Amino acid sequence: MDPVTTFALIGVLGIGSQWLAWRFQLPAIVLMLLAGVLAGPLTGLIDPEASFGFLLKPIIAVAVAVILFEGGLTLNLKSLRDAGPSVLRLVMIGAPLGWLLSAISVHYIAGLSWETAIVFGGIMIVTGPTVVTPLLRQARMEPRVARILKWEAIVNDPIGALAAVLAYEMVVALRTSTTVGGAIWHVFLGIAVASVLGYLGGRVIAWAFNRGKVPEYMKVPVMFGALLAIYAASDYILHESGLLAVTIMGVVLANTHLPSLDEIRRFKEHATVILVSGVFILLAASLTMAELASIDLRIVLFVAIVIFIARPLTVLLSLMSSGLPWTEKSMIAWIGPRGVVLVAVSGLFGTQLAELGIEDGRSLTTLSFALVAGTVVLHGFSIGPLARRLKLTSEAVPGLLIVGGSRWAVNLARALEKAEIPTMIVDRNWFRLRAAREAGVKVYHGEILSETVEHTLDLSAYGVVLAATDNDGYNALVCTDLGPEFGRRQVFQVGRCDETEGRAAMPVTIGGRAFGSGMPYEDFMRLEAAGWAFRVTRLTEEFGLDDYLALNEDARILGRINDSGLLFYDGKPPEKIPAGTRILAFHHKDKDRGSGSS
Repeated sequence: MDPVTTFALIGVLGIGSQWLAWRFQLPAIVLMLLAGVLAGPLTGLIDPEASFGFLLKPIIAVAVAVILFEGGLTLNLKSLRDAGPSVLRLVMIGAPLGWLLSAISVHYIAGLSWETAIVFGGIMIVTGPTVVTPLLRQARMEPRVARILKWEAIVNDPIGALAAVLAYEMVVALRTSTTVGGAIWHVFLGIAVASVLGYLGGRVIAWAFNRGKVPEYMKVPVMFGALLAIYAASDYILHESGLLAVTIMGVVLANTHLPSLDEIRRFKEHATVILVSGVFILLAASLTMAELASIDLRIVLFVAIVIFIARPLTVLLSLMSSGLPWTEKSMIAWIGPRGVVLVAVSGLFGTQLAELGIEDGRSLTTLSFALVAGTVVLHGFSIGPLARRLKLTSEAVPGLLIVGGSRWAVNLARALEKAEIPTMIVDRNWFRLRAAREAGVKVYHGEILSETVEHTLDLSAYGVVLAATDNDGYNALVCTDLGPEFGRRQVFQVGRCDETEGRAAMPVTIGGRAFGSGMPYEDFMRLEAAGWAFRVTRLTEEFGLDDYLALNEDARILGRINDSGLLFYDGKPPEKIPAGTRILAFHHKDKDRGSGSS
């Protein structure tokens, strides 16, 4: 297959796997693994070595550089300080201890050399934030445990990458230097060159952006060009130091007060999804039938040791005397799924170790795939039952987060509070929250899109978002930003005021689902002023939806409430709604008739 067709097929398989995972609520990493193995060793459709030849390694190396830069952008040192003592323990004590135990497991259980074991042990610090977050939401984990696991994954992502790069630099130094002193000098020089170039690259970018030296539309391209330049320059000065340089560059940018950082983060999220998908498919397709057949009892035992001994021991020792209950320690000790960063980085370093003459380095790809598959499957299927057994699940019904403090939004919140649906109104204007405060509705004063919200507002109690401000663009931005956190089907916005086509129209791919059949903000304001109100009414066998609508002809059915929580409709309600369901409606108070509100 020619390179262009191979590229196209890799893109289809990678992005297609991500989409199927979203559509059917499955782990994307498992689907990408299956797709890559199916297209590679099983059918032979993709042969990366034959299609790309000597360009295969540079392609993977540049992709991994971007992935590690993205990881560096998540390491905000202030956020680390604010994350709490338990997370600090898991980073300061757990990361080095996990590195040591993992390396011992790789050497003695998997049977690989100490050089390979030290490099792979560093990579294994990464627990995969893109895998952990969906698992936590699936299990509806108690907030404190969820917060610790989430922040451990976020912080350890770049730290694991840095550990792997440093370990690899040490192996290179020992292999290429004739004396111990020469090896130490090589490691020191590699760290110094990468640190200086990465730091200077980050500071120059921050200076140029803050001083307006780069126009807005060119900031992302310039940043991406600088990333490639720093990677290439560092590698040219000192071989294989580029990955460390771009990771440090990302950390520097993450800790500068850069107004454009949110835009850069959105770009890197999109780029990372594409690159991670591509690299994962490439590495899975590069596996041979012989490598698949090499997954024997020793590798299975290695995965079991990591899951059942190394991870629990690391967490329990790190959290000793932390004050956490044993149930929470046990849950944190069990949950440690590995993600695509582990596979991507180990695939690159495995090849490079083999080129240094360490032949068992080629086993890292197989080992990483086995570890990822084992942890994702075991933790994915067990997290819910274990959380319920340890009584660490949130028993409260998922609530509604309303962005915008209008009077009609306050009345909606009050109606849902009476129906025992937790509701919070968020607004960046303190005055607009006055009506909500007077009504006793829970409020949050601040910018929902700011990074501060991640640390100060517990979003785990809410399952649905409604963007209900008078600004269509802001509503769309809120839904687009919170969509990955809550799920695209759980973010709604009031109808857009201008639905005309043309240059002024908002793209339909931006924003959330339509709330209230797409009724605009102004219509809610006008009808609420005319005496309309929100009501929750329980349907029964004797009084169904048709009976309710016959008595309340003007009613707008907005959603329903059942045991699983609140569900908004983004169009007409279904013709049949089961008895016992409570419906949320908007109609005139003078025509409020039915079987009774609840």
